[in-house]
Amino acid sequence: MSIASPLDFERDIAELEQQIARLQEMARARGLDVTEEIGVLERKLERLKAQRMSRLSAIERVQLARHPQRPYTLDYIERAFTDFIELHGDRGFRDDQAIVGGWARLEGESVMVIGQQKGRDMKENLRRNFGMPHPEGYRKALRLMQMADKFRRPIITLIDTPGAYPGIGAEERGQAEAIARNLREMARLSVPVVSVVIGEGGSGGALALGVADRVLMFENSIYSVISPEGCAAILWKTAEARDKAAEALKLTAADLASLGVIDEVIAEPPGGAHTDWDEAARRLRAAVVRHLDELRALPPDELRARRWAKFEAIGQWREVRSAG
Repeated sequence: MSIASPLDFERDIAELEQQIARLQEMARARGLDVTEEIGVLERKLERLKAQRMSRLSAIERVQLARHPQRPYTLDYIERAFTDFIELHGDRGFRDDQAIVGGWARLEGESVMVIGQQKGRDMKENLRRNFGMPHPEGYRKALRLMQMADKFRRPIITLIDTPGAYPGIGAEERGQAEAIARNLREMARLSVPVVSVVIGEGGSGGALALGVADRVLMFENSIYSVISPEGCAAILWKTAEARDKAAEALKLTAADLASLGVIDEVIAEPPGGAHTDWDEAARRLRAAVVRHLDELRALPPDELRARRWAKFEAIGQWREVRSAG
């Protein structure tokens, strides 16, 4: 895992962590017993993390959702699942490496797991296209979902993308059609589908993996129709208004849970998922297993009916009829 500079609101946490590390190093070098002193500092650190995490603004949660040390899809697959076998290609154009997926076992059960994948460095980000799928990525995802449906296996999707790739080539190959087809076909699946927003949930690029029976979010992830910077540029004519935009968009897990858009907020380890990948994966696995246990009892027709009703109920509208 690469080391990144702490975010502004993480600096005092990082300083205290460094103080603990220096004290431990000095104790080892001099053969001193500083167990009690370290215990005091560690308890202070845990209190500070809890305090900071409880007071984060919307834009600070956006920063955490994009944290370069945050676990990505393959990190969760490695820790929460076993026997992963990656499957490649859309059988039409190419293998888009911004989306990964394949068979895995979850608590001994065969499942299909699919998610967007970002890179850890520039070379990998170029290979993964910064986690922004092309149309063939969504077509690969749909191929794998339909395979799981054929073999009656549950589907788990992990969402983490700034959005679908908006380049000319992607548009020429039918980006909008690929996303729309995924929305339609996911609504028709006859097996349980659980989606988890693990980082960024950007616009239709995220929704194309998110038409699920249960939609979960880590507490420091985001899910929105547009980025705060994009919203600020459109409404306030400057990206500098991103803090105001983040608040207005209601893109945090707590906001979306209160609006009924998602079904559960998964608590992150103290300090955020990037501080403890193993614990974050344990919490993801526990939440997914619990929801799958509930969904298995439902017959296919009821699964589809409930899924349709779930998304139909999102939002508010009124019908206006003309007087004539």
